[in-house]
Amino acid sequence: MSATAIDSVYGPALLKPWSIFNQAWTAIKGYPANDFQFVQGKTPMSTFKETGVMIAFYYLTIYTGWRWMKNREPYKLSTLFKIHNFVLTAVSGGLLVLFLEQLVPSLWNHGLYNCICSKPGWTDQLVVLYYLNYLTKYVELLDTVFLVLKKKPLTFLHTYHHGATAFLCWTQLVGKTPVSWVPITLNLTVHVVMYWYYFQSARGIRVWWKEWITRLQITQFVLDLGFVYFATWDFYADEWGLHGLHLGRCEGSLFAAVTGCATLTSYLVLFILFYIATYRKPSTRARKGIAPKKDQAVTATGRAAETLKSARSRFGQSSIDSVESTTKGQWAVSRD
Repeated sequence: MSATAIDSVYGPALLKPWSIFNQAWTAIKGYPANDFQFVQGKTPMSTFKETGVMIAFYYLTIYTGWRWMKNREPYKLSTLFKIHNFVLTAVSGGLLVLFLEQLVPSLWNHGLYNCICSKPGWTDQLVVLYYLNYLTKYVELLDTVFLVLKKKPLTFLHTYHHGATAFLCWTQLVGKTPVSWVPITLNLTVHVVMYWYYFQSARGIRVWWKEWITRLQITQFVLDLGFVYFATWDFYADEWGLHGLHLGRCEGSLFAAVTGCATLTSYLVLFILFYIATYRKPSTRARKGIAPKKDQAVTATGRAAETLKSARSRFGQSSIDSVESTTKGQWAVSRD
């Protein structure tokens, strides 16, 4: 894609998302974003020790917080919760736009295969965005902190997913896997929708498409695994000399490939199980408002008639009429 074509899509240079981002980065860091280098041991949160300690601290905080809140009243934290979700919606959307600005011209010029397997998928600009996306995973750990303080139920999927995602992003940065942009951009898309839903919910706005968020997450993992399995197979097929059964050799470390396949596969399985349990599990008749069977209704009616007959003989018809009138009024208020 030519520079003219890019300008027609993104507008003048000063209005390009990357140009605006680069100016902000330079003002904060003192050097252009293009000069950023991810170096283990020098870049913050770049080592296994740092990542492991942070994730361990997360699980320890959740456990101690859960114990501490056990006999306490839940906190509302409405304002903080809204701010948290709005910020993550905006950050996810901003990162997604920056990724697309880099990827659209690259896909046009180099093709999909080169972008997921070689240099076009691991440029200096993309590395900056990979790193920033990785850092947001630690901010997202606050999701669970809110659940603990508000005394909401904690599921294995939620707590496992947050910690594992932070570790997964670190492995891909260290392993320099060009295919990383596929699961990241899909995840950012889901997060824009998901955190916007949480923000609206915190405002008291009822959103009808909650179930579609889980469907979108499952679709995301299916697409992720298609790309990641392909890249891993391409790597192994070349390593094993299986000529004719692969297109080339996808770059990246073996450790990163195995971690990516295993983690994303576990996500897919867990989210499918969650979807079935939440949206497809047979509900009770009371929850669904299903009428009782005919014989059950007859039995209930017969018992009510016997009770009414007994009451009439003991208290008189006038008292029964008074009770019936009061009961009907209560039901009218309850149903409204």
